[in-house]
Amino acid sequence: MSNLPKRVHITGICGVATSAIAIAFKNKGVAVTGSDKGFYPPVSTELEKSGVSFYAGWHPENIEQAGRPDFVMIGGGGTSPSNPEIMYAREHDIPVYTYPEVLAKYFIKQNSVVTVGTWGKTTTSSLLSFILIQAGLDPSYFTGGLSLSHSTGAIADSDWSIVEGDEYQVSISDKRPKFVYYAPTHLLLTSVSWDHADLYPTEKAYLDEFRNLVKKIPPTGIIIACKDNDGVNKVLGNKSAVKGVPIVTYGKSTSTAYHYHSISHTRNGLDFTINHAGTSWKIHSPMLGRFNAENITGCFAMAHSVEIDPEKIIQAIADFKGIKRRFEKRFEGEVTVLDCHAPTPEKAASVLESIREVYDKKIIVVYEPNIGGRQRASVAMYDEAFKDADLVIIPHLTKLKVDENAVEKPLEGEKLTAIIGKTHKSVTYIESDQKLVEFVTSETHAGDVVVFLGSHGFRGMIEETVKRLTS
Repeated sequence: MSNLPKRVHITGICGVATSAIAIAFKNKGVAVTGSDKGFYPPVSTELEKSGVSFYAGWHPENIEQAGRPDFVMIGGGGTSPSNPEIMYAREHDIPVYTYPEVLAKYFIKQNSVVTVGTWGKTTTSSLLSFILIQAGLDPSYFTGGLSLSHSTGAIADSDWSIVEGDEYQVSISDKRPKFVYYAPTHLLLTSVSWDHADLYPTEKAYLDEFRNLVKKIPPTGIIIACKDNDGVNKVLGNKSAVKGVPIVTYGKSTSTAYHYHSISHTRNGLDFTINHAGTSWKIHSPMLGRFNAENITGCFAMAHSVEIDPEKIIQAIADFKGIKRRFEKRFEGEVTVLDCHAPTPEKAASVLESIREVYDKKIIVVYEPNIGGRQRASVAMYDEAFKDADLVIIPHLTKLKVDENAVEKPLEGEKLTAIIGKTHKSVTYIESDQKLVEFVTSETHAGDVVVFLGSHGFRGMIEETVKRLTS
């Protein structure tokens, strides 16, 4: 591609999203350097394997060491306007872009498939990109999770792109949702349930961002929507709200265009059936989680709507192993250790329900919420959220940047423990990471499951737990 940059520097490169973009550029021959506050597996491992050069800390003197970059991309912990590297770039007339701006400029194509929703967007964007790759469409793509089956992002020459459309803010200085940059022609709308209370103080404010997005779909486009989700139905309203754009529904209801049913959920994955227009297809996926039948059906509907052969779709679904931190088995022996991205009480409840379905022994949970899950507005959502867990442990929570003038401060570990304890009889707060690992491993017996639920990396506690279980 002739419009690609020759050299790029990325501040905050150790985020899943920013690292995926870095690797995609590197694979196209672009010279990439990056910086971040710290580097941790699995992202650091992927950067090293791809030959991306990076360093710890913010060092503006390093930005031009290997040559002047065409632009500096900011993301993750590197977005603060006071970051010395950002200040240097602006002082020296080096363009500064957020990662959604970079996606819009280099990844988004004429046929822009965007997956959005409170949950399911990472899994669906990753699976959809895998399906289109296997079908030979050679898409550009980007997802917010590390796939276990293919690269997390790529820049290609076709007129197809698939990206995950995050509704969270672009950056500290740009409060708009990231998906405003992606110009979808094909939209997969998985779910809408009020989230990120720190950014959207009311449910209406949250839903309105999705309403604004669907209004921008061109009449030649399509919306694939989960009819089972109340928030999705609120967003779409009546069909006149989306200017005649075709809306194709999927879900458990027989009234949907793509109806899934007869789910078998075991430790080996999912088996179920999809019905559409008088035809039935048997689906197998190695992914855990009954709710993934919904995600898979949404992907099937989108892929089928762009005229990919159903048998190719079915085979790709069977070959797709899932995503790191989405029911990822980090260890399986007498005790199973799962790593699951579930940083809100609603997501935690859904994940635990699926785990309880296939594991009948004790379930021990280590839980750390995201920013939204630490707001006072989220307190009521914790009622009964951990009913499928036998023991809940809250670790020392990651320090957040907060406005000094804010009236309400985010919940800390002891307060969150007390809130969960109102509806769960066995919940404890452990300040020390080392003591937490020791406690977890001392509580486990054959057949038990340890589940780490959250969006952060748990500071090596997962690895230490596995190490102690195998020693």
